[in-house]
Amino acid sequence: MTAPHRGIGDRAAGEPETPDPGNGGLSGVPGDGAHGGGTGGDGHDAPRPAPAAPAPRGPERRIPFPTVDEITRHCLTDDEPETVHVEIHLPSRPEPDRLRAAFAEAMRRHPRILMREAPTRWWRARYEWVLTSEPDRDPVSYPGGTLEEARRRAIADCPSLDASPPFRAEVIEHDGRWVLLVTINHTALDGPACLRVVATAAELYGGADNSPAPPPVRKPARADGTEGGHADPEPSTSHWTRPARVAADTLHPGAPGNGMLIADLPVPARPPREPGKPSAYTVNDQLLVATWIMVARWNRLHEQPQRPVRITMPVDDRPRTMEMPIGNGTRLVEVTFGAEERELHDTLTAPGAPDRAAITRMLRVTSARTRALKAADRPQLGFSGDLLTAPVLPIGLRAAGIRTLRNAAGPWASSTLLSNIGRIPYPLDFGDAGRAEAVWFSAPGRMPRGLSVTTVSTGGRLQLALRWSHARLDDAAGNRLGALFARALDSTAYIPEDQEGEGR
Repeated sequence: MTAPHRGIGDRAAGEPETPDPGNGGLSGVPGDGAHGGGTGGDGHDAPRPAPAAPAPRGPERRIPFPTVDEITRHCLTDDEPETVHVEIHLPSRPEPDRLRAAFAEAMRRHPRILMREAPTRWWRARYEWVLTSEPDRDPVSYPGGTLEEARRRAIADCPSLDASPPFRAEVIEHDGRWVLLVTINHTALDGPACLRVVATAAELYGGADNSPAPPPVRKPARADGTEGGHADPEPSTSHWTRPARVAADTLHPGAPGNGMLIADLPVPARPPREPGKPSAYTVNDQLLVATWIMVARWNRLHEQPQRPVRITMPVDDRPRTMEMPIGNGTRLVEVTFGAEERELHDTLTAPGAPDRAAITRMLRVTSARTRALKAADRPQLGFSGDLLTAPVLPIGLRAAGIRTLRNAAGPWASSTLLSNIGRIPYPLDFGDAGRAEAVWFSAPGRMPRGLSVTTVSTGGRLQLALRWSHARLDDAAGNRLGALFARALDSTAYIPEDQEGEGR
């Protein structure tokens, strides 16, 4: 494994060291809430005057908050901002005026991203988005400072919903190259939707075709939700069973904010696909099993009682074309591991390399479960989410009820969130500024889970972002957990039978 982005800034006194390359090539980002220099000059451009007041507009168009937006809005806290961070690494510096013009036009072509929250009162039936014809603020800036400082801002400083658009795009120099770092308010939209707008901006900036690649062809699912040739999975763990929680490991319990770890890993190998048959399992299934191993081993090291691991997984069925709906468009499903995790727990969490036969069994059963979950037709947050946001009570009363239910149901929340974006479908070609060399996403790591795992695949590599709540893990513990994930993922890689037993 390699870590091309290590050495992103000097370690401040008292901050934990990031792991060395022997720990998997991981680069830590302490998330102590320090914002760094977010508004100063970039050392390349003259300071720009404050934007003029927006011109008078016609009647505003308003739309009610969808279910996901409303529940997220009800559960916001100051301690753990609801941000998604996306960073795109480019070989050369984008020219500021051209980039601002490209983003301005991209937002006009995707007008749903031009939104702000309408002022409201507790007795109203709905929160509402105001769709603006033009942005209220320029989202593009060249703030100067280090990439480490920008990453800290991305997990600590959420773009306000009081002005459109609900994201900011910072351009930062790093080791002679350039990073476009986008911070998104997750109440308004998710990472894939914002990336669609960035891809349009790249095409407008550089003139290169940034049309999405066609999605991979998969064997159609049967009526029961599984692909041909795969038996139905055995019944999974009951949702009434309290799941495992990542064991707390921190010298500062109750600390606010998130920490984050960035890593560049190899994509684990898979067995060759037989002609006319579906793949035995996907990289997403390998990520799920690796996450299970990470949590189970971590908890065994911390002498926690054995509990079932449940992983929340977003599923995104939206097209990646210009017609892609902008907003929070994923639906959440929960992946469980059933009888296999009980039977194989000791084998897979024992010291040393995990047993390959046990891992293969976990992968194949997990593959059958995820196929069935992806094929199921259900609302984004399940039927309970739609029920909780039905406008039969004022939003103030619904907010109090939803927060109370969330706190009460906290012990039954899943163990962690795994968001696998998969292959980036766009070239993200910025013309003379170059094509994206790597892309990272990170999702919020809020309590009660306190941990999120987000992965992206570009250029045959896997970009991993591990993000945790400081109430559960300090940065040193988060770095160790990331190294454990890297080893777990490596253990899921396919090895031909004639090479088993050889050194890896």
